[in-house]
Amino acid sequence: MSTDDVLDRAVFNADGLLPAIIQQWDTNEVLMLGWMDREALRRTLTSGRVTFWSRSRKEYWRKGDTSGHVQFVKRAALDCDDDTLLVSVNQVGAACHTGTRTCFDGRDVDVVVQTDD
Repeated sequence: MSTDDVLDRAVFNADGLLPAIIQQWDTNEVLMLGWMDREALRRTLTSGRVTFWSRSRKEYWRKGDTSGHVQFVKRAALDCDDDTLLVSVNQVGAACHTGTRTCFDGRDVDVVVQTDD
């Protein structure tokens, strides 16, 4: 699917944003979630580096430009509703701004676990 096809197909929310789940390409480890507008999505698909829209700073940011913790795009896919993007990357360094490998490290919450039987 071409970049233009993806941009036309993607369903952005009322704020013009698309959630992007970032995953390590070879281990399938979920690293983080970020937000992309149409331009951030275009940049991600055409540059080989992940670009997000910062909701707090109201500006684009390319992962790793200041930290050196770069995300190199390996593949991307829209979900079945075209309203969420999965980006598989080669993560260099920490994915989280706190310096941890993922944004989910040490953040487990208690849940009731059901068995399949």
